[in-house]
Amino acid sequence: MLLAFKRRPPPPAVEPKAEPPGARNADLARVVDGLAQHASALGQEAAEVRGAIEDASAAAQRQAQAMTALTQQLQQVRQAQDDIGSETEGARRAVAQVGDAVEGVGREVGGIVATLREVSQAAREITQIALQTRLVAFNASVEAKRAGEAGRGFSVVADAVKDLAARVETSSKQIMGTVGQLDTRIGTLEREVRRNDKQSLEEQGAVHRALAIVGEGVQRIHAASGKSREVCEGLEGQVGTIEGEIRGATDRLSGTLARTEKFLRISEQLIEAVAECGVRTPDTPYVEAAQQAAAQIAALLEDAVQRGTVSAADLFDEVYKPIEGSAPQQHMTRFVDLAERLFPQVQERVLGMSDKVVFCIAVDRNGYIPCHNQKYNQPQRAGDVAWNTANCRNRRIFNDRTGLASARNQRPFLLQTYRRDMGGGHFVVLKEAAAPITVGGRHWGGLRLAFKF
Repeated sequence: MLLAFKRRPPPPAVEPKAEPPGARNADLARVVDGLAQHASALGQEAAEVRGAIEDASAAAQRQAQAMTALTQQLQQVRQAQDDIGSETEGARRAVAQVGDAVEGVGREVGGIVATLREVSQAAREITQIALQTRLVAFNASVEAKRAGEAGRGFSVVADAVKDLAARVETSSKQIMGTVGQLDTRIGTLEREVRRNDKQSLEEQGAVHRALAIVGEGVQRIHAASGKSREVCEGLEGQVGTIEGEIRGATDRLSGTLARTEKFLRISEQLIEAVAECGVRTPDTPYVEAAQQAAAQIAALLEDAVQRGTVSAADLFDEVYKPIEGSAPQQHMTRFVDLAERLFPQVQERVLGMSDKVVFCIAVDRNGYIPCHNQKYNQPQRAGDVAWNTANCRNRRIFNDRTGLASARNQRPFLLQTYRRDMGGGHFVVLKEAAAPITVGGRHWGGLRLAFKF
């Protein structure tokens, strides 16, 4: 059985209610406010990521430089090992030559020993002759005495011969004793300097044993330098490979850093777009404060030029003279004194507008800060670079990405997000509103107002 269903007519169309203009504006404000918050959070994250990549890139560059230095040092070590090898080879030849020379001395000493023995034998024969002469003289003296007065003269001669023979005998015995001592000593020297290739090292003389030990030591040094050279060559190859990988990583990090730069700029453009749409956001008071402060600084500088307090040439001076001994490097210009008199009244007032404000400074178009806020305007401490970096930021040139962009911006305002080095390895992520400073129709620089999220 089929059941017939009756089609129901469609419900009458409901006319949309007209939304009050105030409600639409409120919704738009909420949307813009939400977009501003998201853009701000995006900028903060982008600045953190960019800072981390900058740190990694800087670390990779330092590692690459260290590897390059290590490669050079290994090359120097290898060259030194080559020099050691050459020197030890020369030392080995020198030791061999000394051994040959000592062997030659040994042969000469052997000839001296033989000569001394001949001298000893001659002295022994002289002693025998002297002994016989004494005996003959004694007999002649006895016979002369028997001859009485006739043999008196002969007796005197016989006594003189006997005395002379006695002295000859004494001298000969002294010669034999001295020659005997020389024979003993030179014989010992001969045994020490003689080399017998059929004997073991322990059986050789002391000189040749010492030369053999020196030769073995030189040989070990030579072998060690050869092994060290081989190790250095291997390390040099490995370090070269590592260096290539690090440089590749550095290049990739540089590319990534460039992309994060675009990413960060997009977030900043979103923040600027929100600020330019006329809807007030948390950034609006800082943008307005930066513009007002820039106008006040410009008015002060205009008045100084008109009064003749400073010339336009001095105000736009770009000859930055390094201050000797400063670290980080500080510079002087011809408008520093004027800035130190005029800028604090504006900068310190804006600094006190909120505890979120980190600094408020006027910079010239090259990022030079003639006068910072008083708490960062301290005299430098000699040798304390970390303290100086954190507390002595005046008279310095900050021509990094953020600093130069703010200094050269000529639009009504510029909003940037970045990570700031506070010194001692401490970083904070900041926003910065910048407004141009114009004097006499010329762009002098910008007012930088940095504040926390």
